[in-house]
Amino acid sequence: MGQYTVSTRKNVRILLVGDAGVGKTSLILSLVSEEYPEEVPPRAEEITIPANVTPEQVPTSIVDFSSVEQTEETLGLEINKAHVVCIVYAVDDDDSLDRITSHWLPFIRSKCNASLEGDAETEPETEAAGERLRKPIVLVGNKVDLIDYSTMDSVLAIMEDFPEIESCVECSAKTLHNISEMFYYAQKAVLHPTSPLYMMEDQELTPACKKSLVRIFKICDIDGDNLLNDYELNLFQRRCFNTPLQPQILDEVKAVIQKNVPDGIYNDAVTLKGFLFLHCLFIQRGRNETTWAVLRRFGYNDQLEMCQEYLRPPLKIPPGSSTELSHRGQQFLMAVFERYDRDGDGALSPEEHKMLFSVCPASPWSYSTDIRKSCPINDNGWVTLHGWLCRWTLMTLIDVVKTMEYLAYLGFNVHENDSQLAAIHVTRERRIDLAKRQSSRSVYKCHVIGPNGSGKTGLCRGFLVEEMQKLIGKEFKTNVVHCINSVQVYGQEKHLILRDIDVRHALDPLQPQEVNCDVACLVYDSSNPRSFEYVARIYIKYYAESKIPVMIVGTKCDMDERRQDYLMQPAEFCDKYKLLPPHLFSLKTNKKELYTKLATMAAFPHLRQFGLMTEEHKLMWKAGLGVAAATMIGFIVLKTLNIGGSHSR
Repeated sequence: MGQYTVSTRKNVRILLVGDAGVGKTSLILSLVSEEYPEEVPPRAEEITIPANVTPEQVPTSIVDFSSVEQTEETLGLEINKAHVVCIVYAVDDDDSLDRITSHWLPFIRSKCNASLEGDAETEPETEAAGERLRKPIVLVGNKVDLIDYSTMDSVLAIMEDFPEIESCVECSAKTLHNISEMFYYAQKAVLHPTSPLYMMEDQELTPACKKSLVRIFKICDIDGDNLLNDYELNLFQRRCFNTPLQPQILDEVKAVIQKNVPDGIYNDAVTLKGFLFLHCLFIQRGRNETTWAVLRRFGYNDQLEMCQEYLRPPLKIPPGSSTELSHRGQQFLMAVFERYDRDGDGALSPEEHKMLFSVCPASPWSYSTDIRKSCPINDNGWVTLHGWLCRWTLMTLIDVVKTMEYLAYLGFNVHENDSQLAAIHVTRERRIDLAKRQSSRSVYKCHVIGPNGSGKTGLCRGFLVEEMQKLIGKEFKTNVVHCINSVQVYGQEKHLILRDIDVRHALDPLQPQEVNCDVACLVYDSSNPRSFEYVARIYIKYYAESKIPVMIVGTKCDMDERRQDYLMQPAEFCDKYKLLPPHLFSLKTNKKELYTKLATMAAFPHLRQFGLMTEEHKLMWKAGLGVAAATMIGFIVLKTLNIGGSHSR
C-alpha cells in the first residue's frame, strides 16, 4: 500500500491583514516577482501558487486586504474563508506592533466566534470545539532592513497570551529576506498546526495528542513489554517515514532522551515517557510536521480524531455475497491475541481482554455478556484463541464495517502496511453457488426458529460446549442472539453461526432479515403436543417456496414423545414437503451431528430438498462435484444427512 496519510487539505488560503503602510501588498508582490516593486497598488489581486512550487505540494492562494478599498464586513468574510491569517506589522513602527493585541487579534477572534455562533444554530458546537476551531495566526514583522534590532521578544510575549498564534517571523519585502519562509510558515500553520498538539502556556502536549501517541506507542510495542526496542523503533520509522533508522541516529536519539528524561530509556529501549518527550521536543523545535506525519500515518485528522476514510475504506459487496476474514486478517488477529496472552495459557482473561482493547475507544463487545456466551471458552470461562477468531468471524459476517474499524484501531494498517480491505474476503454471490452446485463460503448462518419453550436456546448454547449435559435445567438469563463455532465438512473447517430468532407471540410475523439465511433450523418440543404446529406454519409461510435448505428438529427426545396436535405428524409433514426426516435432539445424549448436518446443508444449497434425490440426481450431482472427489463426497453427504433411501417425486 505504501504510506497512508490523511489528506485533510486540498489547498491553503492565506489572508494578509495589518495596518495601512506596513507592507502587506509589497510582501505578496515581492514573493511573486522575486524583486521589490517600485510601484505598489492599494491592494494586490488574489494569486494562486501551483502545488509543484510550494514546499508542501499544496496549491496556495494568497489574499491581500486594503482598508481603503474594502469594508470591515468584507474583511470578516475573508477571515472566515481563510485557513490562516498573517498579521503584518512594521518592525520600525511600535504602534503597528501594539495594534496586534489591541485590535487585530480581538477582531479576528470576534469574527471567528460570530461564525461559530451562526453554525451553532444548525449544528451546536461544544466550547472545546470552539477553542479548537480558532483561526491559526502568523505574526509577520516587515521592514527588517530598516532596523538593527529584533522585535521577537515582544512578539513571543504576545504568543504566550494568544495560543492561536502558530509562529512569527521577521522579513523584508525590499531585500526579499525571509519572504519565502513567511509563506512557508503560513502553509505550515494550516497543514501542521501546533495548537492541537501542544499547549504553549503549559509547555506540554495536549491531552488529545498525548492520548493519540499513547495508542501509537502500544500498537508499535509488538512484544508487549511497554518498551520500544531497536527492532520496534525501526519498524515504526519505516512505516511512518518509509526509511530505516540509521544506528548512529538511533543512538543519538536515545542519548537526547536519556539526558532530558532519566527514565525515558530502560534496558536500551524507549519507554512511553521517552516516546512522549521526543514528540514534545519535535514540536518545541518547530518540527510539527514530524509528529503530524506519525499521527496521520496512524489515521488521525487535524482534530486528532480517527479519520472515517481510514476507519471505513469503501468495500463493494454484491447482492447475495457475504464477508469473511481473509487469511491475512486471521493471521493478524492471532498475532494480536498472542501478544496480549501474557501468561501464555491460550486464553484471554478479563484483564488481558481489557488491555488488548485499550487502544480502541471501547471494546466491540461485552466480555461477560457477549463473547463468553457466544463463543467457545475454556474451563475458567475465558476466551480461547479459537473463540477469539470465532467472535471476529461473527462480527465480520454481520457487521463488516465494525470489523474494519476495529482492525484499524488495533493497528492492522500499520503492521500489514495495507488497508483493512486486505483482511476481508468477499464471497461470490449465492446465485453462483447454486449454479455451481457448491458453496465457496467458509462461514454459514443458520436461523434457529421455534416457539418459546421448545429448547432452541439450549440447542444453540450446546454448540459451544463439550458436555451439553451441563446445560440441562440451566436458566439462560443473558439474551445472546448468536452462537458460533466451527465444524468439519468433508475435512474442511467451516464456521456455523446459529442465530436464535426471538419469538414473542405465535402469530408475530417474521421479518425478512429473520428469514433469510444459509440454512434454517425449525425447532419443536417433541414432548409438547402443541409445539409442532408453529414450526409447520413457519415452514409453509416462509420456506416452502424458497431456496433455503430447512432442517426440522425435535428437541427433548430423551422424554416421552407426544403425538402432535396438527394435521400431520412431523415425519408425515417432512415426507410431504420432501424434507429430511425430523432430527431428534437432546442435550442429554451429547451428540453433535446435528450441527454438522446443518453446515453440510448450507455448503450444498442446491440440494435444498434432500428428500427429492433419486439415484439419477445423485449421479448428476456427483458429476457436478468432479470425478475425483465425487464418490467419496457423495457418499459422505448422504451418510451425514442420514438419508435412508431414495424418494420419488
